[in-house]
Amino acid sequence: MTNALTASIVPLFVGIDVAKDKLDLACGDAGDILTVANDVAGIGAIVARLLAAGPTLIVVEATGGLERALLDTLLEADLPVARVNPGHVRHFARGIGKLAKTDAIDARVLVEFARLASPRLLQKRSQNRAELEALVTCRRQLLHVRTEQTNRRGSTSSKTAVRSIDAVLKTLDRQILKLDRQIAKLIEGDDDMNHLDKLLKSVPGVGAVLSSTLLCELAEIGTIGRRKVCALVGVAPFNCDSGRFKGKRTIRGGRASVRSVLYMATIAAMRFNPVIHRFAQRLKQAGKLNKVAIIACMRKLLSILNAMIRDGLSWDQLNLVKNA
Repeated sequence: MTNALTASIVPLFVGIDVAKDKLDLACGDAGDILTVANDVAGIGAIVARLLAAGPTLIVVEATGGLERALLDTLLEADLPVARVNPGHVRHFARGIGKLAKTDAIDARVLVEFARLASPRLLQKRSQNRAELEALVTCRRQLLHVRTEQTNRRGSTSSKTAVRSIDAVLKTLDRQILKLDRQIAKLIEGDDDMNHLDKLLKSVPGVGAVLSSTLLCELAEIGTIGRRKVCALVGVAPFNCDSGRFKGKRTIRGGRASVRSVLYMATIAAMRFNPVIHRFAQRLKQAGKLNKVAIIACMRKLLSILNAMIRDGLSWDQLNLVKNA
């Protein structure tokens, strides 16, 4: 009886290495690795095994979308799962002396990462938010292709090649416009997202692109403090000190897709948003470098948006706006 009770309260950490064709699952300190196909049947087998085992935490690496079906199924089954940065896991593996790399080793490393790093749990997404993320990701990828083609056009002398590139650019513009309409329609049809979208877009400088990006790629906004949300996006300054040496504070990491959109919105806000404009002017008068001022304004704008979502207030309802 005592042994059974002790076994039931021992934390069980699980690591799942995701590849295109297969999944490798490691449970706790067990030496065996369960390998299944990365398809509906294989994912179902993993979920059935984990439901019976009752894990404390499951860790899965982000692999460019190959893990999405697994994560959605685990969340639907109410299993505690975290998606982690593969770069962080690789540095962790080197730190604990794991220099070799195979799928089985990676799965065991994820177990140790779950045990020692305690990554943040994922939250279950609604179907609309999942669809919004897919649309926003597709739009970002098409923009990247359009930029490539535009740059290529500028360095092409062949008239035939230019005509082909123009045809591609025309198609890309049409598809991006179509995605913009689908994103707007999806947000308008969801009461929760529509409410948050209106709050965000009430801020001068915040448009549809930043609003939709925050809704699908920064679900934590409004639920955590300003320092944490700035660190998530990658606009929080980190110390670089050692002994008497005091290095420059720099930003690093974070969600690049959110940060790039926030950057463009901040450039607009520094001109047209009265609060951000005055803040930027104070920084420049204090002798701050232009890049430092922009990052500080990004942090300021994100902190304001975080507070608005947290308190359910529009721009005109904020005290800093009323007192300006």
